[in-house]
Amino acid sequence: MPRFGAIKRKDLISNLRRLGFSGPFSGGKHQFMTKDDVTLHVPNPHQGDIGKELLARVLRQAGIEKDAWEQL
Repeated sequence: MPRFGAIKRKDLISNLRRLGFSGPFSGGKHQFMTKDDVTLHVPNPHQGDIGKELLARVLRQAGIEKDAWEQL
């Protein structure tokens, strides 16, 4: 069960796949993942983890509630 906080990019992608997203696919400046009619842009890889604020924005765009994220 991932806690809501800083997370590695590969763990973010893995958890999104468990929630039914497919990808990531290349396109434009960022990779993206899809699920039904939702297209979610995935942050580019950087040296550090994805912070709590960016994770919150990604989950909001994906339509995933914080409780659902923590119950994975």
